[in-house]
Amino acid sequence: MDRVPAANGLSFRVGFTGYSGHLRIEPLPPVERPNPLHSLPDFIPPPAFPLETPETIKEYIKEKHLLPRLDEDVFSPENAGRQWEFDWFDRAKTELEPSFPRSVVVPTWEMPFRRKNHGPGDERWEPNSVEVDVSELTVGAKDSGALPRIVGPAKDFVRGSINNRPFHPGGLDNTDSLGKILPDGACNGEWVKEVLDGGPAQVVPPGFKDGLGFGDLKEHSCTWNVFENQSAVKSAPDMQLNEFSVQFDDLFKKAWEEDVIESVGDGHMLELKMEVKELESVKESSQTETEVKELYLAGDVINGESSVIDQILSVESEKSMSRFDGDNDDGAQQQKEVWAVSGGSEEIAERFYELVPDMALNFPFELDPFQKEAIYHLERGDSVFVAAHTSAGKTVVAEYAFALASKHCTRAVYTAPIKTISNQKYRDFCGKFDVGLLTGDVSLRPEASCLIMTTEILRSMLYRGADIIRDIEWVIFDEVHYVNDVERGVVWEEVIIMLPRHINFVLLSATVPNTNEFADWIGRTKQKQIRVIWTTKRPVPLEHCLFYSGELYKICENEKILPQGLKAAKDATKKKNTNVAGGAGTYSGSSAANDRARNQKRESFSQGKQNKHSGFQNLGNSGPGWGNQNSGGGNAWGSRRSEASLWLSLINKLSKKSLLPVVIFCFSKFRCDKSADKMTGTDLTTSTEKSEIRIFCDKAFSRLKGSDRNLPQVVRVQELLRRGIGVHHAGLLPIVKEVVEMLFCRGVIKILFSTETFAMGVNAPARTVVFDALRKFDGKEFRSLLPGEYTQMSGRAGRRGLDKIGTVVVMCRDEIPEEGDLKHVIVGSATKLESQFRLTYIMILHLLRVEELKVEDMLKRSFAEFHAQKKLPEQQQLLMLKLAQPTKAIECIKGEPAIEDYYDLYSEAERYSNQITEAVMQSPASQQYLTPGRVVVVKSQSVQDHLLAVVVKAPSGNYKQYMVLVLTPELPSTLPTQSDSGNLKEKKGADFQILVPKSKRGLEDDYCSSVTSRKGSGVVNIKLPHRGFAAGVNYEVRGVDNKEFLAICNHRIKIDQVRLLEDVSAGAYSNTVQQLLTLKSDGNKYPPPLDPVKDLKLRDVNIVEAYYIWNSLLQKMAQNKCHGCIKLNENIKIARELKRHKEEVNALKFEMSDEALQQMPDFQGRIDVLKEIGCIDSDLVVQIKGRVACEMNSGEELICTECLFENQLDDLEPEEAVAIMSAFVFQQKKTSEPSLTPKLSQAKKRLYDTAIRLGELQAQFKLPVDPQEYAQENLKFGLVEVVYEWAKGTPFADICELTDVPEGMIVRTIVRLDETCREFRNAAAIMGNSSIFKKMETASNAIKRDIVFAASLYITGV
Repeated sequence: MDRVPAANGLSFRVGFTGYSGHLRIEPLPPVERPNPLHSLPDFIPPPAFPLETPETIKEYIKEKHLLPRLDEDVFSPENAGRQWEFDWFDRAKTELEPSFPRSVVVPTWEMPFRRKNHGPGDERWEPNSVEVDVSELTVGAKDSGALPRIVGPAKDFVRGSINNRPFHPGGLDNTDSLGKILPDGACNGEWVKEVLDGGPAQVVPPGFKDGLGFGDLKEHSCTWNVFENQSAVKSAPDMQLNEFSVQFDDLFKKAWEEDVIESVGDGHMLELKMEVKELESVKESSQTETEVKELYLAGDVINGESSVIDQILSVESEKSMSRFDGDNDDGAQQQKEVWAVSGGSEEIAERFYELVPDMALNFPFELDPFQKEAIYHLERGDSVFVAAHTSAGKTVVAEYAFALASKHCTRAVYTAPIKTISNQKYRDFCGKFDVGLLTGDVSLRPEASCLIMTTEILRSMLYRGADIIRDIEWVIFDEVHYVNDVERGVVWEEVIIMLPRHINFVLLSATVPNTNEFADWIGRTKQKQIRVIWTTKRPVPLEHCLFYSGELYKICENEKILPQGLKAAKDATKKKNTNVAGGAGTYSGSSAANDRARNQKRESFSQGKQNKHSGFQNLGNSGPGWGNQNSGGGNAWGSRRSEASLWLSLINKLSKKSLLPVVIFCFSKFRCDKSADKMTGTDLTTSTEKSEIRIFCDKAFSRLKGSDRNLPQVVRVQELLRRGIGVHHAGLLPIVKEVVEMLFCRGVIKILFSTETFAMGVNAPARTVVFDALRKFDGKEFRSLLPGEYTQMSGRAGRRGLDKIGTVVVMCRDEIPEEGDLKHVIVGSATKLESQFRLTYIMILHLLRVEELKVEDMLKRSFAEFHAQKKLPEQQQLLMLKLAQPTKAIECIKGEPAIEDYYDLYSEAERYSNQITEAVMQSPASQQYLTPGRVVVVKSQSVQDHLLAVVVKAPSGNYKQYMVLVLTPELPSTLPTQSDSGNLKEKKGADFQILVPKSKRGLEDDYCSSVTSRKGSGVVNIKLPHRGFAAGVNYEVRGVDNKEFLAICNHRIKIDQVRLLEDVSAGAYSNTVQQLLTLKSDGNKYPPPLDPVKDLKLRDVNIVEAYYIWNSLLQKMAQNKCHGCIKLNENIKIARELKRHKEEVNALKFEMSDEALQQMPDFQGRIDVLKEIGCIDSDLVVQIKGRVACEMNSGEELICTECLFENQLDDLEPEEAVAIMSAFVFQQKKTSEPSLTPKLSQAKKRLYDTAIRLGELQAQFKLPVDPQEYAQENLKFGLVEVVYEWAKGTPFADICELTDVPEGMIVRTIVRLDETCREFRNAAAIMGNSSIFKKMETASNAIKRDIVFAASLYITGV
């Protein structure tokens, strides 16, 4: 910096020193001497390293990395071949690595057809370079913080820990919540300016409550003149300010501004401000244009797609150019982002072996086209969504993803909604890949490269930041259509949103109509394209038949309904009913008997006690509907005693046609068991098959101890299996279910009675599928099967490679379904994938643990908000257009405009006036005033001003409306000519009437000054609406309802009802019109209305209060200077437009904000609940109680946490504690009442009271929770006694006698209870409660024994 002259010869200069940029004042000698340092420019520090040249860089790389070198001290010639001791811990010296640079410059790759040509013959391509954060390059290592996270301990490698932070979710890179937290004013240097101006030192960092204590820092007296740009300095030549002014824009711009995006389309640099400023006024056009531009740019950052906004800005988004695929030239030209891509399967199938010459896994069969397309995209590293029918071969895609993970030395995860699928896939993949299994109660080989787990386990790993996620390349979601499940569908959405960006998706689903929509949501959420592969081709075609009266009628083939088959079935029904009617009286009587019997059956079910094996299952055939059995007396075919003969007839028919094996779907456990038991005389197995079944069962059940082998269920199922009959439902023991599944896959079971879970959980196709009924009970109501459910179950018909056609049979007992109903179920469109996303407390707590991850981000990226978020660019554009609209300025002739305040008063007064008017019109007191002659104001439909009218006739028997004469401002469409006036008497009843000159009027048409005394007959001779013209205005007689009156005026006029309605006198109409015009001549549009309080005597408190508020508003309006202004009406219109414009802008802003999210009110209520119970503090920081709640995955997290913190388990023994905890995991609603000890009864009441209190607390904060329902839904004490006895060592056969709950449900509850014990144990460790920790370990060991925890046959083999 140049020399600054000062008084008394003391000169100095000001400059920056060092890399830290400290200001330094350097005194100078009086006489300036030549100094070589003065030639150095200021503000540029000297280089810290020598200048790098290509030669020095090449030499360094060669020396450091290319030349092999050995440690001379260790590998010297004299030490060669000798043994020596080496103390690694004392002598090893670890060189300290330099800290990571915050950013590096890396080249960017461009597709060949996008590269710019430098000139003819120049084929070189020079890539562009961009500066990126180092953490962005650490694939899989970046979590939600700013720096790469440290690898946790080995014990938490797979499951993660509550102390870990979740990994950075893919697709959230551009959210504001993930940005760095900057201090206020840091972006423009205001805090430095404050310090330089003598303000206090900044000692508290952003986000900290306290800072460093420097004591009492004294201010340094100095003055700084700060200017924003150099032009301001030059504007003061008389002051030598340029020698010591500080340019803050240059100093802090690069240090703090980070939101800069380069547009590769035209090379321009745009500064994008992420924070959208509030735009509250549009008064100044320059301010509007600036804010509009900022909003435009912010819109491009908020939404990662190129849309119509780009057309306005003429700026091409960088992302939209880089997202398109290289082989899709047409797609590259599109401006709109495409996330779900489909098509091109024909070319891929033809050239498959050319495109994929080196397959990671070879298959012994020819692949289908959709499988080839999926494998091709997997080889390219794309995510795929495969939608195909059941048994179409979707598992091939999952196997290839496993093979790719093994080839790439990464990991793949296979998730399934049901534990049975996980176990079965583990067995199927064991011989092919390095496979591990992770479920709630099993952890086998978690270090394997291919892991199979339930979706809940993967969600827990994501929330707990398991380090194994770094290695995952593929996540395979099987049965994606399970996202429609009300209870567990939210898990799929959570996992998809939380997965890091380096993980690719393989989604396998049954055919659903909105596959592209779901894939578009995933792609938009994760910011990566999803390849949609759709096929409706079945490997084995299906034919659908009706079974009625011992015959099969084909009704559908090749997805087309066959009317002739349905007609033949109905003809058989009519013939049978005719025969029955002839032998047992009239048919109508029989039908009535059937109806009575059906009603009795329904009533007996609803009132009867539940059977042990029934649950809700005997509901499957209750109520009227398709395929229901009838217990009436007239129809012998549908009676109970012929049920066995019905099944026997069906099996014989299928056996003759070689249609076995068959899966019969009965929609209740009770129906499955009873139907199988009725087939006592059926034996379908050969001696060889009987021997195979016996040997298999002996091996499988040999792992059980003696008493468990003789359980009634085990003995009964084995007896059925030997005859080729199987049963499969949730009430069976797990080991029994697995035996049935494995024997069915071997082909020795010919008939399998199953619930619908068999279609989802087991990959075991059959020759034929039979539907016992087409109605089911879904836990809430009886309903018909959905097309998707029918398709899922019927897809089990037809074994690939064995059967040419699969057969689906619908049982019809006493009636044939209508053609439309059958068509809807069989060939109808499947159920769409719909979001079941809902907020849970554990989700909120997990996200609040990480400050940078907001719950709002999770809500915005849910499938439920997909369409709203997709519309954001269009809403942004609409907002821009509205803000850019020119607005009229309000010109006030009385000084400063006050019309806005006046219009607010006017609007509020109008609102209260409407409220009062509505109450007046509905009050009984107003009816006595609505008599003929009463002046009223009627709503106008075509003009802004309302209409003045008079009541002509009150409602009567023939006329339900009031007849009123209304003055209308409209001109008549057709006026009568003079030639028509002579025939006026012929047109008295016409729609239009005009008053003729007096010389041509008759006596009856002359003016009358008083009402005639002639009594009318009550006949109305006019046709409504009756229009006319008199006294220079138009009038109309119309019928109006009570709601169309706006006001009842305090005036009455004299009318001649007889001459108006019966005689249709033009003079009477003219007289009436003139009287109404006289009321308007005072300068008021309408006469004053009746006073609601004084005249109508209204006593409603709200109406009276509104009346007085309305009067006070009128007084305030009268005091405003705008009242009575000659430009009032004009300015009111402008103010109304400005108000409407502002409301539309605010509404758009609200729709684009987080507050508009559907579940935001629920989120706010849950946050208040968490604050109230102490899980989080007022700053939303998770407390120890919240950390404990994060461990509770099995039961309701709030009840479990309160149970621990209220020490409700302290006074219980381990057996009693685990018994009470069974209420968290038991799911069956209705059971027999358990017999409890006094101590258990007290613990039960204590826990139930806690649930009631929590339910009341949630209801207090406006959450849709009923305390009683909340407690009953989350606490079911039906197995407390059973679990208590089991933990004490009682045999399983004995505890089954204590309840009517099926054995399979008991085992399932106890297995889940073991997982709950582990969660409580981990929570006790967080709390530091060693007593509960030991108690949970003891309880877990007490229940882990015998048949309940018998190992799965899929895992251990037979």
